[in-house]
Amino acid sequence: MSSNQYTAGAVILAAGKGTRMYSDKPKVLQPLLGEPMLRFVYRALDPLFSKAVWTVIGHGADMVRKAFCHEDREFVLQEKQLGTGHALQCAWDKVTASGIDYVLVINGDTPLVRPDSIVRLLDRTAGSGADVGFITLTLEDPAAFGRVVRRHGHVAAVIEAKDYDTAQHGPEPREINAGIYLLKVAAVSPLLPLLTNANASGEYYITDIVELAVRQGLRVEGVECGNDPDLLGVNTPAELMRSEELLRENIVTRHLHNGVHVHAAGSVRIGPDVVIEPGAVIHGPCELYGNTFVGAQAAIDSHCWVKDSRLHPGSTLRNFSHAEQAEIATGAVAGPYARLRPGAVLEQDARMGNFVEMKKAVLRKGAKASHLTYLGDADIGSEANIGAGTITCNYDGVNKHRTVIGEKAFIGSNTALVAPVSIGKQALVGAGSVITKDVEDGELAIARGRQKNLRKTRHS
Repeated sequence: MSSNQYTAGAVILAAGKGTRMYSDKPKVLQPLLGEPMLRFVYRALDPLFSKAVWTVIGHGADMVRKAFCHEDREFVLQEKQLGTGHALQCAWDKVTASGIDYVLVINGDTPLVRPDSIVRLLDRTAGSGADVGFITLTLEDPAAFGRVVRRHGHVAAVIEAKDYDTAQHGPEPREINAGIYLLKVAAVSPLLPLLTNANASGEYYITDIVELAVRQGLRVEGVECGNDPDLLGVNTPAELMRSEELLRENIVTRHLHNGVHVHAAGSVRIGPDVVIEPGAVIHGPCELYGNTFVGAQAAIDSHCWVKDSRLHPGSTLRNFSHAEQAEIATGAVAGPYARLRPGAVLEQDARMGNFVEMKKAVLRKGAKASHLTYLGDADIGSEANIGAGTITCNYDGVNKHRTVIGEKAFIGSNTALVAPVSIGKQALVGAGSVITKDVEDGELAIARGRQKNLRKTRHS
């Protein structure tokens, strides 16, 4: 971010293990509505700082890199996790080399932070020429957060909870440090080498910069933000659940205000990138994630799970269905109990019924597969009818093969189509057939053993 007065960048601290999460996954990769919490921090910072964002990683560094391998992110490795102050020291060469005036420092476990909160910190600190600024909250239960010590109304220090001594520091305050700082680079550079690990954790704390700045006579601003829950970090499964529920409720409320009909709203989970047009109807419980699009007048019934899929205006996904990287066109209906795997496409007015699974398969306009069917690597022509129990045998143990069925073809129940195979237009395949050869347009194909009826033998 830049203005006429200053330039700024950001450092995200994302190297910690997060032992209280009881997970092998790095804490910043813990998901909220299907997205890692670090991605939410990027969403807040990117509009303000553009490319001047550095992420300090350590525990599970390769996992973090992999999670964001398709994004243009700059990472800094903290090989040994010696505390937040040490993490900032690891990134400081990048900060000073960039030539920025101020650097925002934020924990990667603050997924609900909003750009307007960052702007407030920028205005109160850089806008006024202060050297150090940080956001504070006042909580009924300060828990394990660092305590803000003030003298005569001015910030004197930030003391970590485990190091707070009422005999030494006075009555314990309820004002806590939210872990979001803005530092004037030129002023703070001489302070970083002065950090020590003489504390209960044996770590180098970034919070010590506040007290060092006060001692040096620098201007320090504690920017009070009430008890805003969006500024709290996430350290435990319970806190992750709390943040996810806040996010879920905010997203659902936004869609309601935009004209989406959401029934049983308390049981509907919608990811941050999901687009839903006004007039769409969503019934909970259901889950919509990733880059899913739901058009106007489309309907999603209860107990559905959808990710990275497109439901065009006027389409329907019935109860207990699962769709991933799939597409349902206007007038098409899938379900109940349908599974649309990646590459499944229902064109206009197509029907995919209960207990039907599709993968890399297309039902053309008006085609129907009503029940108990698997269609993999297949192209089903318009107005074709697929009988119950039909299977496209697409895998030979080594390679996948494709099945093509022409328009208005009729596939009888309990048919196995052994790919690669083609069924012509208006062809008819008798029920119970195993088809291994192409069927031409208009032909009738029957491939089953001749029925024999034998008289039962009577025993005395």
